[in-house]
Amino acid sequence: MTREELITLAVKYDGNYRRMYQAIQMKEIVEVIPYEGNALTILDKEYPKEFLELKEPPLVLFYIGDLSLLKTNKISVVGSRFPSAYGKVTTRRICEMLSNGVTLVSGMAKGIDAVVHKSCLPFGRTIGVLGCGIDYIYPRENDYLYSEMKLTQLLISEFPGKTPPYKYHFPFRNRLIAALGKVLIVTEANMKSGTFLTVNEALNLNRDVYAIPYPLSEDVSGCNYLIQQGANLICEYDEIVKLKNVFDKKEEIFL
Repeated sequence: MTREELITLAVKYDGNYRRMYQAIQMKEIVEVIPYEGNALTILDKEYPKEFLELKEPPLVLFYIGDLSLLKTNKISVVGSRFPSAYGKVTTRRICEMLSNGVTLVSGMAKGIDAVVHKSCLPFGRTIGVLGCGIDYIYPRENDYLYSEMKLTQLLISEFPGKTPPYKYHFPFRNRLIAALGKVLIVTEANMKSGTFLTVNEALNLNRDVYAIPYPLSEDVSGCNYLIQQGANLICEYDEIVKLKNVFDKKEEIFL
């Protein structure tokens, strides 16, 4: 199957991996329809090698922005959609310390994700992984952030055009966030947080997970639980800079 046929299938099936895979298995006849946006397929040399580690690697990625960011050293940072003041301040400080030399990956959601991306603007580098179509702004409060990032950063999605953010899209998005980062940092989470889906994906990919400790509280006990279960404890800010050492010295760090 050609890359043009893969892109046509992705548009036809709204990026649904399993329906696309089934169509390929059934040798569905594909009448190629030109796609006017930017798309990267699993057949392309620019395809991120990290995604090849996934059990279900995306067949097509739609993107807006600077595709070269996929070649940089990356760390994923995730957390609660409804963060505390402490969570936001801590996330911002961590991201500011890492953004000089590392591209930060997050999910473009409200809350911690938005803090991650904003902390990299205007001088850092960041990749936003969407759980909706590449042209669909979700949540609406991130309108300004979306507009800024498509000009100077990178937005990627398995979903074409204005595909809505269906609930079942987000586990698929989370696996991409987990795969792209050399390590995963969780800066805040409650016990019912979707963040745990990303953590599980990271563990399946043998990524190290780091978490920030919190005072005892039912609302934000997710990070403490992760530490209890074996996540790496970040107990002081000096440890953040040391995370850059996880990259092979032969790998280029963009400064």
